[in-house]
This record gives sequence, C-alpha cells and structure tokens, in this order.
Amino acid sequence: MVIEKTTTELFRHLITSGVKIIDVRQVEAYNGWHLKGETRGGHIAGAKSLPAKWLKYIDWIEIVRHKNILPEHEIVVYGYSPEETQEVAERFLKSGYKKVSVYNHFADEWVVNPNLPMQKLERYKNLVSAEWVNELILGGRPAEYENDNFVVVHAHYRNRDAYLNGHVPGAIDIDTNALEAEETWNRRSSEELKKALEEHGITADTTVILYGKYMDPDNDDEFPGSAAGDIGAIRCAFIMLYAGVKDVRILNGGFQSWQDAGFETSFTDEPKKPVADFGVSIPQKPELAVDTPEAKEMIVAANAELVCVRSWPEYIGEVSGYNYIEAKGRIPGAVFANCGSDAYHMENYRNVDHTTREFHETAEIWMNNGITPDKHLAFYCGTGWRGSEAWFNAWLMGWPRVSVYDGGWFEWSNDPNNPYETGVPEENLTPSR
Repeated sequence: MVIEKTTTELFRHLITSGVKIIDVRQVEAYNGWHLKGETRGGHIAGAKSLPAKWLKYIDWIEIVRHKNILPEHEIVVYGYSPEETQEVAERFLKSGYKKVSVYNHFADEWVVNPNLPMQKLERYKNLVSAEWVNELILGGRPAEYENDNFVVVHAHYRNRDAYLNGHVPGAIDIDTNALEAEETWNRRSSEELKKALEEHGITADTTVILYGKYMDPDNDDEFPGSAAGDIGAIRCAFIMLYAGVKDVRILNGGFQSWQDAGFETSFTDEPKKPVADFGVSIPQKPELAVDTPEAKEMIVAANAELVCVRSWPEYIGEVSGYNYIEAKGRIPGAVFANCGSDAYHMENYRNVDHTTREFHETAEIWMNNGITPDKHLAFYCGTGWRGSEAWFNAWLMGWPRVSVYDGGWFEWSNDPNNPYETGVPEENLTPSR
C-alpha cells in the first residue's frame, strides 16, 4: 500500500537516516528548470533523481540499486503529477520495497515556501531539453533565452553520414577536427579557431546549442568516445567557451533525447551561414585550458590537482587505451576520476538515457577521491574528449577554477623526459562509480 506524506512529515524525513526521497520529474526539472511555472526551480534538498521515463528500461531495478536506493530504505516519491508519482511508487512495491509513500504537494507547497530547502545545478541553463530546443527552432522564446541569434550544431568526428542520416531540423554540422588539430587532438590555434567559428556562422554573441548522436562503439569510422553521445559536442563546447562564445548550451542526452521526445527528424544538408568576424580576440577565457608547463606546476602545488578521467586499466598502466598511443601509465600524482569501462566510454558520467548524471553523485565520487572545489582542477584523459566532459560537469556545478589539461596522456607520454607511474597507487585507490 502506498501512503501519502504531508509536507511536515517530508520535512522531518530530510534529517532522518534510511529515507530516500525520489524525484521522478525529468532531469531538467531536477537540475533547476521551471518546467511547470513553479516559483522556485530545482529539487528537494537531498532528493535522488529517478525520472519516471526510466520505468521503460528493463534494467530499471539495477539503475535504482546503482544509485544506492536499497530495499531497506524508506522511499518517498514526488513529482509534478500524482499519477506519475503513483506509478513509480507502485514499481518500488512490486520490486520488493516495503516502505513506500508519495508526496503530492511539491508544486503547491514546496516550491512556494522559501523556508523549505531546495537545491539546483548552478549552471542548469547550459543543459537544455529537447522541448526547449524545439520551441527555439519553431520561433518561440524559450525560458532563459534572451538572444536573437542562435545556431544548433550537430557535432561529429569525421562522420557527416551521422548528420545526414538524421538530425535536428535546421541544425548544421561541425566536424570536431575544425576545432582541434588532427595530429595532436589539442585545440587549434587562435587564428584557426577564429576562421572555423566564422565559417560555421558563430560569433562571440551567438547562442550555440550543441548535441551529438549515439553511435555504435564498434564502428571504426567513428571516434569510439561518441558512444557516450554528447562527448564530441561537449569537446566543442569547451573549445568554444575557451575561445569566447558567451552562451553555449548542450542538448542534454543528445539526439537520443530529441528522438525520445518524438520530434521531427530532418535529412536536409543545411548550408552554413558564415559571418565576417567572430567579434572578440581569441581566447577570451584562456584559464579554461592548461598546457604541459602549467600541468607540471600543478602536480607539485598544494592547491591544485591533475584529474585523470580514464578507466582503471589505463590509470594503473595495464593498457594505453588507444591504438595510436604506445606508452602505458599515468602522470605521477594524478587523481583518479573514473570515466568508465575503457577509453571508448563515459558511462560513469551518464544516465541510462545518455543525459548527464545526477550532479550530486558525481560530486560525491570526486570528493571521496580528494577532488574538491577549493582547488584548481585540470581534467585530462588520453586526448581531451573525456577530460572535457568531466570538466563540463564541474563547470556546470559552478566549481570556481576548473580547466582541461588539453595535451593529456597523449602529449605527456610523447616526451620521454616526462615521468610516469604504473600500478595501484600507495593509497590503494580503487575505482568507484
């Protein structure tokens, strides 16, 4: 039997151990978007994100347990509608959870009372929903948008077919090679970035909405990291923000979210509309990128960390992760921030529908590993893509000094004078998810 909780009862639960409060709204609402016109955006402090949408996945219970929501916990479910909360609550009961209740006063009590604690993602507006993008391209004025100049960009790595085989209507495509050098995988020079951005119709004042498309990781024609969907798009976002584009958004969940929402797919090869001038000198935000000399300084600094966004086998030197990188190991002193199973995946930063993982979970894993917002953090991987996605997570959370070590293991290991480590570190750090 599902019991309904009052606001007073729920408030008491916030300080009660063994109680899990479950937010079943879509992740954008959890992050901070006011999807139903609520006075305050975000979620009940301490709540876990478990969108009702995920009920359709056959491994739903595994997702639940992965989020440390266990049968011994008391469960309180809330959302926008009683029907949605009831459906999720009943699934919990059918899955062996004994103490399950619903809270149906979030919209009429919780969001209007400033004394009830809520949390949100600091830069939630930079993760947009398919509904937000659809409203924009149809000529509307979606929330948190005050511009009259935008471009939707489908990012890929040497795979225009992924774009031509279906994309968001009106979107142009960008090959990541336009923004990063093929030889080094590092961001291109300021002059090259200026030219590329202008050719794609992007100025510093353009609102850019980027997305990627999930591809088969076994497809050798596509960068394997694209299996994570938006990773190439996030790589482009990092470089654009570094260059000076003021408003960069990511379609949360990439093209998968667009399809899940049931919106029209276009097969038109949209022409790019070049602009005469980017508008400002590049880079406007040089602090977002760290190169090898500064990385070496950070290794010995008490207030900085190099953060290794690679898999455990890469971190301990069992594999290099790439067929074009021979050296195996890690930068000495680098802190582990597990990306996932291998160099081809970022599943530990992703939800089952490819949306960005609940930010509280990411922050908890990082802080347990000594990755804290009071330090200057430079995220790196093999060639910059996974590092950029981890950086984006920290940037979204509003962590004050976060960068990407652009050269990563590829550049570091190419210099035989640079030291490296292999094996399990002395502190016996083990991978966490």
